[in-house]
Amino acid sequence: MLTIRNMTPRLLLFAFATLTPAGLLAAGAALGGIWILLAVLHLTALTSLLDWLITPDTIAEPHGGDAILSILIAMAHFALLPVVVWSLAGPALGTLEKIGLFFGAGLWFGQVSNANAHELIHRTQHRLHRLGMWVYITMLFGHHTSAHVLVHHPHVATRADPNTSRKGESLYRYMLRAWGGSFRQGYRAEQTRLSRIGRPAWRNPYVVYIGGAALCLMIAALLGGWQTLLAYTALCAYAQSQLLMSDYVQHYGLLRASRADGKPEPVAARHSWNSPHWFSSALMLNATRHSDHHAHPGRHYPALTLPDDAPMLPRPLPLMASIALVPPLWRRIMDPRVDRWRNA
Repeated sequence: MLTIRNMTPRLLLFAFATLTPAGLLAAGAALGGIWILLAVLHLTALTSLLDWLITPDTIAEPHGGDAILSILIAMAHFALLPVVVWSLAGPALGTLEKIGLFFGAGLWFGQVSNANAHELIHRTQHRLHRLGMWVYITMLFGHHTSAHVLVHHPHVATRADPNTSRKGESLYRYMLRAWGGSFRQGYRAEQTRLSRIGRPAWRNPYVVYIGGAALCLMIAALLGGWQTLLAYTALCAYAQSQLLMSDYVQHYGLLRASRADGKPEPVAARHSWNSPHWFSSALMLNATRHSDHHAHPGRHYPALTLPDDAPMLPRPLPLMASIALVPPLWRRIMDPRVDRWRNA
């Protein structure tokens, strides 16, 4: 049985990094003021400071007890999302407080809750997989459950993968291409899977993804009218953009070579960008150890490693995502590094 006693000191670090801002955001949604500021500082300034002060971390440990933290983060997601949306749409908070809450909550849903849902959809236990799926559905991003596993992982670092960013492609162009491409290709992959196992088309999980999203939107509209609906959709769009920014940064320009038979070479460490930075890695449940994740998709997040021959980002992943907002600066920093790895 999973209990808090199963959590190692390292898992407690993951818990502090991920759940503390959720608590601060909940207090901020209810009380405003300093609590919102503390949440934003935890997700930005504190993370950057600790990444800078602490030696980059390459430690990995066998998994055990990590599922309890994933469940707790998912429960925090389901509790926090309606509270934040209600506060954004309601009259209790001032304009600056709402801006701060929107910014901080979008970071938490997009960086922490997304990383956790990503972890859950890779689990073999049906209940954990479903839990991750519903986290994505409530962020109006349910199709990522199928597209990530059935499209991104098999085709990563090739032109067939809509979530592999291309050298010279701006973040903004990429996000439009990746969102639409993953939705379409995920749907086709599910159709092919259903046909192969002999199940009817109505069993396609896209029915649940779209139906669940429609239900969430309807509940938001019924409970608070157009203001609540607008706050909810805007927050989801912001959180989705955080996910797409991560994929953009972690796969920028790295492509697998084609073999003589026309098929791509096997996925290797050289096909994903990684980050060893200590606190941001804990905040994102080691999603920054991306090469090992693609090599071993079922490996739980505490056990992910940093291969010696893996490309490393020059700065922590959240900071690199911010730099990607300025395409000329991003290309100046990253294109030479891409060229070196392509020619290595």
